[in-house]
Amino acid sequence: MNFDGEDLSRQALTERLAAEETHVFRECDLTGADFWGASLGGARFESCVLDGADFRKADLDGAVFTGGGGLGAVFTDADLLDAVFTDVDLSSARFGGALMTDAVFSGCRMIGTSLTASRGTGFKVSRCNLMMANLGGCSLRGQFLEGVRFDEADLSGCDFTDAVFSDCRLIGTKVLRAVFAGADLRGADLGEPDDAKLRAFSGATINQTQAAALLLARGLSVV
Repeated sequence: MNFDGEDLSRQALTERLAAEETHVFRECDLTGADFWGASLGGARFESCVLDGADFRKADLDGAVFTGGGGLGAVFTDADLLDAVFTDVDLSSARFGGALMTDAVFSGCRMIGTSLTASRGTGFKVSRCNLMMANLGGCSLRGQFLEGVRFDEADLSGCDFTDAVFSDCRLIGTKVLRAVFAGADLRGADLGEPDDAKLRAFSGATINQTQAAALLLARGLSVV
């Protein structure tokens, strides 16, 4: 079923979406729309307004979101296996309890987004702004992270084992109990070094400039 340019804001849509069909939404206003428990496997959302949309417990396996925005959208307990988000504003969106295995976020604005308590073996992010986001306990193990801003984000308990950072920022991040063993941090702005970061970065690789900054912060000069 195709929805082109329709105003579906604040409507209950679950009963209208047959499980055996693939649904396409193009340039629709879905502000506050109710998709609770909907069958949306393989659905496409193209340049839609999704602010405050409710996708709780929805089946979004393989769904594709391109452009548009979902400010404050709720994906709690949804199935997002292999879902793809490209150039979507997901600021303040909530993904707690969602199954995120192999979900991909590319070029997304995710300021204040909550991904903590999401399920699965890990999702992928690139060129995303995760400033002030909460990723507590998430796994980004072994990933190549390019152009990701983690400024002021909560990365407590995250697993970055063997991850490679390129053109990333970790300024003001919370890293309590985070693991960076084997990670390559040479392509990251580590921000102001503190004891919590030193402990978390144990086993990671840094460059000489980063090492000098860490030592300087503790009153030691490199000559």
